[in-house]
Amino acid sequence: MNIKSNEKKENSAIELVIEVSAAEFDAAINKVYNKQKKNIMVPGFRKGKVPRKMVEKMYGAQVFFEDAVEEAYPAAYDAALKEAGIVPVAYPKLEIVEVSKDGFTFKALVTVQPEASVKEYKGLVVAKPEVKVTAADVKAEMKPYIDRASRLVSVDRKAKKGDVAVIDFEGFKDGVAFEGGKGENYSLELGSGTFVPGFEEQVIGMKAGEEKDLDITFPENYTADLAGAAVVFKVKVNEVKERQEPALDDEFAKDVSEFDTLDEFKKDLKEKLKARRQQQADRDYEAAVIDALLENLVCDVPEAMVDYRADKMVEEQAMRMQQNGLNFQDYLKYMGLSMDDVRAQAKTAADRAVRTALALDAVAKAEGIEVTQEELDAEVKRLAEQFNVTEEQVREVTNESDMKQDLGSKKALELVKASAKKPAKKKEEAQAETTEAQGE
Repeated sequence: MNIKSNEKKENSAIELVIEVSAAEFDAAINKVYNKQKKNIMVPGFRKGKVPRKMVEKMYGAQVFFEDAVEEAYPAAYDAALKEAGIVPVAYPKLEIVEVSKDGFTFKALVTVQPEASVKEYKGLVVAKPEVKVTAADVKAEMKPYIDRASRLVSVDRKAKKGDVAVIDFEGFKDGVAFEGGKGENYSLELGSGTFVPGFEEQVIGMKAGEEKDLDITFPENYTADLAGAAVVFKVKVNEVKERQEPALDDEFAKDVSEFDTLDEFKKDLKEKLKARRQQQADRDYEAAVIDALLENLVCDVPEAMVDYRADKMVEEQAMRMQQNGLNFQDYLKYMGLSMDDVRAQAKTAADRAVRTALALDAVAKAEGIEVTQEELDAEVKRLAEQFNVTEEQVREVTNESDMKQDLGSKKALELVKASAKKPAKKKEEAQAETTEAQGE
């Protein structure tokens, strides 16, 4: 392999012209021949025993050229990158220039990381969300426990929202019963929105033993045979049940939790809810800090770099689904999406991810941030514990250089966050907070 030229191009690209020698090309041809010879048949020779020279004589000296180029260029490309000290950040654009028995020459347009700087990164003004949990929030957290401990009791009155009506029903279109429109002793929670719009609303007010015809129009986005159709449901209410909630006392707490008192149960719910909200608030704040940082990024981001990151995101999504036993192509079909649709969706996130990485890398360089071997070892240990594998296994599947860059970016982000400032409060807001504090 020989680099004939190394030239900088626009959009953070470098064009390499790479030459593969006759000896290297001949070795690749021989490799291709050995792979294919078992399928080559020539009269007078046993299958798989035809000499390479005979095949080339019969079909031309170029018979193996195309496959040999495919065989040889990846190693030549990698060797050229190493020799030139180039680290690509996207897929290369390759072009075969010349092929002969004396070897071949190809061009590789390689995208490299662009120059990036950040105008300002200290003292960014970013609002930090405050986390509050009210008594109403705690009550809402208790609702699933209350629902599970509630019981349904038959009542002799008109059905109202929140009740469960046990009904028989059958649907008719133009006087003819349609498929899937019949049910007996079906328990319908009124107000749940599980039936077609307008159905539950008309059952409200009915009593046990009452029968009624419901005029319903199906939505336009319903199944093809019923989309937008006007139908009649004949409904009979067999029973009305009321949901009776348990008394909210210490006994309730013992039944639904590990705590002996209702106060302890509520306190635990409040603390857990506050922790979840704090985690979300921290994520939102970090995203807001990054938004402010990106406003100060000075960089021409190569499109190829964003496309590469988007492709990687799609590959990772497909891999995660496969690990969970889901076929990615089946998922696309079910969602009515094409691969281009998924890539387009990923591209927005990819653009932000690429620009964030460039901005944090610029901050790390500006601040002289370095990652020590101790920090690398600690990260390896953390990953090993997280995924329940050995540290050796972590080192086998991770690139130390990439890990070092990620840790450097995290340190840079922490620096930016630590120096960020809250926006100045308006006079009205400060007065409102003072009044609220006095009230508490």
